[in-house]
Parts: sequence; structure tokens; C-alpha cells
Amino acid sequence: MSELVTGDAVVLGLRPAKLPSRALALAIDLAVVGAAFVLVSIGLAIATATLDDAALAAVSVASFLLVLVGGPIAVETLSHGRSLGKLACGLRVVRDDGGPIRFRHALVRGAMGVVEILMTLGVVACIASLVSARGRRLGDVFAGTLVVRERVSAGRVAAVPPPPPWLVGRFSGLDLSAVPDGLWLAIRQYLTRMHQLDAQAGRSMAERLAVELATRTGVPVPEGVPAGAYLAAVVNERQARDARRVFFAAQTGSGVPAGGAVASAPMGSGPSVGGAGAGSVPVVPAVEEGGAARAATGFAPPA
Repeated sequence: MSELVTGDAVVLGLRPAKLPSRALALAIDLAVVGAAFVLVSIGLAIATATLDDAALAAVSVASFLLVLVGGPIAVETLSHGRSLGKLACGLRVVRDDGGPIRFRHALVRGAMGVVEILMTLGVVACIASLVSARGRRLGDVFAGTLVVRERVSAGRVAAVPPPPPWLVGRFSGLDLSAVPDGLWLAIRQYLTRMHQLDAQAGRSMAERLAVELATRTGVPVPEGVPAGAYLAAVVNERQARDARRVFFAAQTGSGVPAGGAVASAPMGSGPSVGGAGAGSVPVVPAVEEGGAARAATGFAPPA
């Protein structure tokens, strides 16, 4: 486990990918991109058979840049760090602070990849990854990114604390379809480690995540609701929807119910109410108020 420190002095635990898994992911990506380049080259050769040598050279350079360089950059940007090879190996590119990458990060990684992967057959990338404590190649160092493992065994995943009882079900009408996986990951990391953080740094991070989540859902954070409690309640709502979706799919075999589009990956696990009933949701301990509520959920009720 690597301890990554965010700009708010918050320590996040991410599991950096090792060289073998990264090499396998890269091999898959290169095979796909190489096949695409061959097909494009054949098509261009047929289409430009009447051009002179200078024009053919220009077309060849353009196809190289667009397919072998621009292709991976576009894929990493649109998928927020998950190319086909990384998806197959359970890896993902994230920023140093654990957030999702953007175009500038993918551009730097792609530009450096031409030198350390394509021009040197991956030798420079392998050496840099072996020397780096977190397995980063030069493109990761200059872009400020890190390749991490997304798939970890269930026994190693920390449970997300339940929300305060007074917030359970309050966000049932939120549209969560626009919330990206990277934001869910950051929220989960905060919730599972909020008691280990400095109070001021933790509050700052919770407020930033709450604002970003509210922007994605289109509904502002309710007045008087602490940012941490709001995050826990929305995550609980996502878990409840996932539980209903899985049950519905198991009973009918028809997938997601109409109007019930939800995120695909559960954020945690826990016992449910009503056994296998259609409305089963994670159990929230029944508590009274004040200190009991904080002890059970980690959040205090509003004054």
C-alpha cells in the first residue's frame, strides 16, 4: 500500500501497479494499436497510390502520430485512465492525489511514451519503473500520475461507514448517472479514512468532494448537513440502488429495471433489511441522538 498525500495534506492509501501487470497491460494496448495502425496503413496505401514520395511520407508521419500517439492519448482521456489493456488487468491511471486524470496528463504520458516505449522498445520505461519506489515510468513522473490497481481482494477493502439515521433515504431522488468512477473512488477513500485525518484537512477535503458531487448531481448540498455526512448518505443511496438492481436482475434475468440506471460497482457491503426482498437496503443501526449517533455512524446530528 502506497501512502499518497493530497494537496490538503490528506494521506490516501492506493495500491501501485507492479511492473509485470503494467507490462501485460502495455502489451495488450500495443497489440490493439499496432493492429489498428496496420489496417490504417493498408487503407492509406491503397488510397494514396497515385501520390508522390513527399506526399506519401507526410501521410505516413500523420498516420503514425494519429494512431500510435494520438489514439492512446484519446483513449486514456475519454476513459479517465483505463485503456483496454489496463481494463483487462484491473489497472487505472490516476493523479498523484488519487483523482482522475485529464487531457493534459494523458498528453504528457503519451508524448513521453513515444520516447521511452516506442523508440526504445520499452527499455527506458522498464528501467524507470524498476527504479521508482511506486513503479512510475518517466511519463508518470512528468505528468504527475500513478498507475494503481483497481481490483483488490474483498478482505482488504475497508467498509464505508453508514450515514446518520436522519439522512437515510433523503437523497433517493438524486440522479447519480453523471458521477464518474474517479469521484466515487475519492469519496470512498475519504470516508474509510476520515477518522485518521487531521480535523481541518479532513473537513477541507470533505467540503471539496461534497461540492464536486453536488455539481455532478445538479442538486446543492442541503443547508445544515455536514459535508462528511452528506457524502456518506449519497454513497449509502448508491449502495441501496445497487442492491435493488442486483436483486431485480437475479429475479427477472432482465438486467437493470426501467428508470433504475445506477452505477455498476458497489461501494461496500453490509447486512440488508428484509433478507432478499426487493427493497432490501444496507442496515443502519437504530440510535437515538447525540453521542450515540456519532458512535454508530461517525457523524453527529445537526443542532
